[in-house]
Amino acid sequence: MLGTRGTVKEAPGFNPEQDTENLRKAMKGAGTDEAAIISILPHRTIAQRQQIKEAYKRAIGKELVDELKSELTGNFEKVVIGLLMQAPFYDAYELRNAIKGAGTDEACLIEILASRSSSEIKALTAAYSKEYGRNLEDDICGDTSGMFKRVLVSLRYFSHWFVELTVTCVLQEIYEAGEARWGTDEVKFLTVLCVRNRNHLLKVFQEYQQISGRDIEDSIKREMSGCLEDVFLAIVRCIKSKPGFFAERLHKSMKGLGTTDSILIRVMVSRSEIDMEDIKNEFLKTYGKTLYSFIKGDTSGDYRKILLELCGPEK
Repeated sequence: MLGTRGTVKEAPGFNPEQDTENLRKAMKGAGTDEAAIISILPHRTIAQRQQIKEAYKRAIGKELVDELKSELTGNFEKVVIGLLMQAPFYDAYELRNAIKGAGTDEACLIEILASRSSSEIKALTAAYSKEYGRNLEDDICGDTSGMFKRVLVSLRYFSHWFVELTVTCVLQEIYEAGEARWGTDEVKFLTVLCVRNRNHLLKVFQEYQQISGRDIEDSIKREMSGCLEDVFLAIVRCIKSKPGFFAERLHKSMKGLGTTDSILIRVMVSRSEIDMEDIKNEFLKTYGKTLYSFIKGDTSGDYRKILLELCGPEK
């Protein structure tokens, strides 16, 4: 089990052979029964979906993912295929897509690398290497530059080891790196944010506000810009509240004209079994509307239906 605050829980009386049969029926003949697919996959855990994939291969002699790809299209297909991947492989898949081809999706790199734990980063790095025969750090270095590259590489080695320094000492480091000098010492920010214990940093943020008269986030916005500002803000927001960080990502993906489906899909798929309940609570608290209503108003068809199943009902 990935987490205890997800909307996706283990299906009671789980029978992978029965699910295989129902999925086969859903794809047999002319047309596809999307409703049958929606009734199964969002209601099984990642571990249970792996068992369905194995049962399908045994019974039908074909890969379930390949069969679904040939039947489905668009954003609905992206959600379904994402659900069938194990978490580290899904992260690796998203990172690979963010890096390869023309241009880089920096927001995706920031979101994944700033929000995953050290063990999750270790697992996704191994998955990346296994799946693509490439080194994640080399690919990040080849696709980004300057201080932004250094921060991303540091996040690759992100760990919660605790440097025994007093809050005052760390505070001094951050304050001197930013507010108290002309120009910004990003390396110091990086050292403090990437290798400090979370509880320790929360105290530092609190005291920083008292000393400087402004929130650490405001200082980052004043001192930095572009991708560097985005990555430091993401690190701070994840330290303060990971569900709050993802609620903001979801809101950003749907507000205004059009929807950034890649963000919406990635967050809904990757957090549904970890902390989606907490993300929903943060979303309501911050934006005054339920995540469910936002998704319902911003998407349509089977894509909307499967996302709403992952979201879980309004309370």
